[in-house]
This record gives sequence, structure tokens and C-alpha cells, in this order.
Amino acid sequence: MLGITDGLNSFEKIGVVVGETTHSEFYFAIDNTKTPQIWDYVVVPSREVVDGVEREVLVLGQIVSITSYSQGLNEYTPYSVAEKLKDAEIIEPRLFAKVKVLGFPVNGKILMPRRTIYPGTYVYLAPDEVLSLVYSYPEEEGLFIGHLITRPSVKVHLTIKGFRRHLAILAQTGAGKSYTAGVLLEELYEKGATVIVLDPHADYVFISRSKDGNRKVLKRVSVFRTRESTGRYSKEDIGHVETYEIKFSDLSPEEIFTVAGISDKWSNIQKAVRDAVKKLQEEKLGGYTVDDLIEKLESMGNDGEKAVKYIERLSGLKVFGEVTTPIERLLKPQHISVMDLSGLNDHVADYIAYKILSEVYSQREQGKYEYPVFILMEEAHRFIPKKESTLSKRIAKRIAAEGRKFGVFLILVTQRPQKIDQDVLSQCNSQIIMRMTNPEDQKAVRNSAEQVSEELLRDLPGLNVGEAVIVGEMTKMPVMVRIRERRTQEGGADIDIVSLLRKAKEEVKQEANRGRINDIRSEINSLLDMGGLE
Repeated sequence: MLGITDGLNSFEKIGVVVGETTHSEFYFAIDNTKTPQIWDYVVVPSREVVDGVEREVLVLGQIVSITSYSQGLNEYTPYSVAEKLKDAEIIEPRLFAKVKVLGFPVNGKILMPRRTIYPGTYVYLAPDEVLSLVYSYPEEEGLFIGHLITRPSVKVHLTIKGFRRHLAILAQTGAGKSYTAGVLLEELYEKGATVIVLDPHADYVFISRSKDGNRKVLKRVSVFRTRESTGRYSKEDIGHVETYEIKFSDLSPEEIFTVAGISDKWSNIQKAVRDAVKKLQEEKLGGYTVDDLIEKLESMGNDGEKAVKYIERLSGLKVFGEVTTPIERLLKPQHISVMDLSGLNDHVADYIAYKILSEVYSQREQGKYEYPVFILMEEAHRFIPKKESTLSKRIAKRIAAEGRKFGVFLILVTQRPQKIDQDVLSQCNSQIIMRMTNPEDQKAVRNSAEQVSEELLRDLPGLNVGEAVIVGEMTKMPVMVRIRERRTQEGGADIDIVSLLRKAKEEVKQEANRGRINDIRSEINSLLDMGGLE
């Protein structure tokens, strides 16, 4: 049982605590026959007061740095002396490690020590079974995200309860953030979740298929697209694609004001629009278009004509059709709805995101849909920019602040955390952070996540593709993970430049061969015409 030190004899001893220690960190001298890795885990015995009773516990820590030095060889030792010492084999290198204390496990929780670790205490490599218990959750709430970077045999699970404070996936381009989001979608689906994906680059349109694309592994997935969308992939590539559209006459005057940017201070213009909408509702029982509203406003005189310049903005939104796609088509239990926004300009994509976010929030706020909804926003900085005002930013900020009360949870995915609204990002109390080298992006991460230490930020550039640091309420303690393999097909993978260039060379070679063959044929035909060949 964790917290009992009787079994230490079966653990691998790798060093002794030395120097000055605190309750949050300590150093230990490493046994020269051992070679621990940076970021690996250790345990040390200690005594802590738990529920008023002093008891033996195992304190878990993570190695954050390893230093090697020799008293005989320092930075001022000349080469000739160093060579003689090496030949005499009297260098005596020494290894020291710095450990960050993570806590001690008790009854499925991780508690922080209130006492320091004493110098002279033996340090042991944390056994796999200890780590497996620390990074696991009950079956109904655990999301299998990957394995410890230093221990491929140890699975890491996140708790679905952590979504109650929203989640951000942050990484530079090519680090694997969309791949990681796909893993989370698979796990959420298996738990029965209702998920809506706002997908500007068609990264998730194949989420239902197996990795080879030959079979369907997630049965309840729908892909939506507007009639005007050119899309990154054809409908034949994706399979069945449903149409998403909005009937203009279904918009209330208040929605028109919001989308057209008609401020409340322009009461006369708002009144003109209300009056025009009321007349059109009486005259055109089957519905009316943007052009009908513009024509009606132009006939109403001064205030109506002033309103026209705002309503004309709506003409460019290529999403209005003959019927409105009901939000119920997107909201279904154990179902993923992918809104393919590829091929649309930012203004249109922003409006669609705003419309979907608003309707989802309304459904949950009013209790019309009974299950929690997870909304994954890829390229989140486009919808929720730091400096600009967008339609979707308004509702996203509301969801970030209040959505957890109604069961609407955000998953924000971005490669530019410095460009996303910091009020929204700071509401994401859990973060999956992958390779990131830009100092400004690192600064934005530091400002938004209290649990991201300077040491973690320093290590971000050293992460490999597919490796991540996870902090926040989705995990008991910060953890460094290699993301597991996906079961589904990735839509946003980088193109294979090498194979495509090889194919291009082969095509040119074939064209050249065809050209030579054609030249030979032409020469033979010319000789035949001149009688030069029998």
C-alpha cells in the first residue's frame, strides 16, 4: 500500500539526499553505478501528519536536473593536466540531481508535504506500480492520454472531471496538438460525450475512420459544411457530408443587430430594422432574404437608408439558405459533430462559430439538452483574438466564465497562445503544453497557468514531437507524457514532402521518356514518307 515504507528493500536505491533541503525540493548524490534520466521519478521515505495522525509516507519527486563534475577537473584545468588525470584514472566524476517534490499519495489524492526531507535519506527509483496508481483514475472518469516519457510501461490517464474548468492545448506548429486533440476526442466519445468541433482546416473530418481509412471505428460522427464552402477535401473524400445553413428570416432583430454590428446607441437605426422585419414577416409568410430586408429599408427613408450599410455586410455571409439547420442535429449523446470551416473566409467562419456556440449555450442554459457538451475550437486564436473583436469571442468569453455551471466545456487548440484573449485562456485551468520555442508564446502560457513553473517552461523547447507537459485539474500533479497512438485517421497531418518530390521527379522522367519515344516515332514516319525504309 502506498505511504508504507516497509517495502523499500524491494525498490532500486539510486542515491542519498545531500545539502540543504526544503519541503518542495532537494538534491541527492547519485550512485555512480546508476544512471537516472532527467524527468524520471524517485521516492523517499518521510513522516507526515495525515488527518491528525503521524504516519510513514513515500514522497514522490521528479528529477529536474542532473549535474556531473569532478573536483580534480574544473573549468581552469589545462589540457595537459586533464589528460594525465584521465590516463591515471583518478578523475572521480560525481553526479548530483535536483528533485522537485510532487507530493505523497493518500487514498487516491496527492498531498503536499509539510515537512522537509532530511539529508542522509536514501533515494529510490519510483517503481512502475507506484506511478501507475498515481496517474490512474476510476474507469468511468479516466481518459487514457499516453505514457510517461521516461517510463513507456506506465499509462497516464486524465480525469474527465477536469473539463469543468476548461482545457487548452498549446503548441507550436508541427508539435502534435491536433493529433493530441484527436486522442482526446476518441476518449470522450468512448465515455459517451457530446462533442462539437469547429474545424477551420478540416483536421478532424476523418475522425470516424480507422488509421488506414478502410473502416469506421467511431460510428456516431457527422461532418457539416455550408453550401458555399469549397472545403479542403471533396465530399467524395470525406463520405457523407451534411449541409449547415441558416434561414435569414429565422434571425431575430437582436441577432441581426449583433451580426451586423448595430450598436444599442443607434436606437433609430435599430427601430428601422425592427419595423422593416415586422413588415416583411407580415408580407412574406414563407420567409425573406437579406436582399428583401435591404430593399424594405431603402424604401423607409433616412434611418432605413442608414441601416442599409450595416445590413449589406450580411450579404457576404454565404451561409443563409432556405432552411435553418436545427442545433439538435449537432447535439446528440455519444456523438461528434465536425463543422468543416475550411475554404470559408474568417468573417463567415466567425459567424458560424458564434451561431453554434450561442445555440449550444442556450440549449444547456434553458435545460433543453440534458447532457454536457464539449466544444473543441481549433485555431482558437482566430475566433478569440487578443486585440480584435469577433462575434464568437463574445459568446466564448461568456462560456469560459459561466459555461461550467451549465455543462458547456471548451477545448481550445492553438499554436499562438500570445494571440488569444488572455481572459479566456486563463479560464482554462488545465493545459496540455507541447513543444514551444517562441518566447512570447511561452510568456503567454506562464501568465495563464499558475502551475507552469520556470523549469517546465525551460524544458518546452526540448520536447519531441508528440510529447507534452500536462498541468491543472485534469491530472493529480504535473506530468510529462508521450501521447498515445490514435485509433482514428488524422486529417491535418503534414504532407510527405520527400515522397511527393520523388513522385514529381518520376513524372518528369516519364514525360521525358514519352518525348523520346515520340521523337523516334516521328523520325521513323518521316523516313517512311521519304521511302528511306522498306
